[in-house]
Amino acid sequence: MAWLTGQGRSDQWGTEPFSGLPERVAQMEEYARDFLVRVAETPEGGVAGVCVLADEPQSFVPAAGEPEVYVRLLVTDRALRGAGVGAALVADARAEAVRRGVGLLRVDCFGGGDGALARQYERLGFTPSGTFAVDRPGRPTWPGRLLEIRL
Repeated sequence: MAWLTGQGRSDQWGTEPFSGLPERVAQMEEYARDFLVRVAETPEGGVAGVCVLADEPQSFVPAAGEPEVYVRLLVTDRALRGAGVGAALVADARAEAVRRGVGLLRVDCFGGGDGALARQYERLGFTPSGTFAVDRPGRPTWPGRLLEIRL
C-alpha cells in the first residue's frame, strides 16, 4: 500500500493498509478460509508474495461461461521487484489449472491510471479480454481490466 501511495496510485486500493480496514480483513479471512492460497517465501522464510486462486471470479466480473481458475489476489513484496516472484506465482497458477484439467486462467486488475498494472499482467503472459466497472456508493467508480491465459 505504501508503495502504491508513494507512486501516486491511491485510486487503485486507497491509502489505508488492509489490516486497518475491517472489510478488507474480512475479505482476507474469507480468502484464507475458502480458496487456495499460495505463498512464495524468501530464502529466509519471509513472505515474498501471495496468490489466491478460486474456481470463479469476483461477483463484479463477468462469468467466463466455462471452467476456469481465477486469480483473486496476486501481491508481491516490492523490495523483491525483478526477482521473478510474480512470474513464479503465475506459473504455479497455470500449473494448478492444468492439474485440474482447466483451460482458462483469468485475473482482474485496476484498469485506471496509466495502465501499468495491466501491462505487468501482459508481461506475465496474460492477454486483455475485457473491461468492467465497479460502482462504489459515495466514491468514484473503480475501472477494472480482465485478462486471461488460454492453456
